[in-house]
Amino acid sequence: MAPMPITSRIFGERGKRRAASLGIDPARLPPGQSPTVKWPVLSLGETPRVTTDQWLLSIDGAVGAPYVLNWEQFTASALTDWDGDIHCVTRWSKFGMRWRGVAVRALIERAEPAREATHLLAHCYGGYTTNMPLSDVLEHPALIAHEADGMPLEPDHGGPARLLVPHLYLWKSAKWIHRLELLDHDELGFWERNGYHHRGDPWREERHSVDDYVARTLRRRARQQAGGHTSR
Repeated sequence: MAPMPITSRIFGERGKRRAASLGIDPARLPPGQSPTVKWPVLSLGETPRVTTDQWLLSIDGAVGAPYVLNWEQFTASALTDWDGDIHCVTRWSKFGMRWRGVAVRALIERAEPAREATHLLAHCYGGYTTNMPLSDVLEHPALIAHEADGMPLEPDHGGPARLLVPHLYLWKSAKWIHRLELLDHDELGFWERNGYHHRGDPWREERHSVDDYVARTLRRRARQQAGGHTSR
């Protein structure tokens, strides 16, 4: 008899049992996820090595007052903390993390977004991009984060700074953030062009915009073209 395939429901049930064994309320676990005590590293291609002396963040596009911050200006901005859980589309969830950075909403409001601005395209050192409705960073907690669990972000986790949009799957929390571009339309990012869902809500299990077989094929091709692993 062939082994039973591991469906999202079965994986999620295992995940809830594991959460309970770790003392985590299983209700905090989105469908099809399982908790991890480690912090897995998954990236696309080589990890960019950007020093704080080199790092710049541009906020531009459909705005009235575009600007650029260097590291000193960024870290002199009002900092905010966020405590909570993160969820990767590859089915792991990490609980109780502590993040520090600058609120994306404050950065965008300073740029005076145009009335017609509806979407955000995040650009990263290394060329990675991801898209989302502007409401996902204006109406929900979202940071340009430079610390996690009290420590500076390591390069493999997106340091010196990354986008953090914790209510969406982690591929939306783009590592090595370099630019926030406001748009008057939606423009798909890297993984969204390769079969991932356009929004990525873990509680709705919005993993893919195509069926699983097509998604696996597109993901494999994207990995081969980039010469690396999937980016989260």
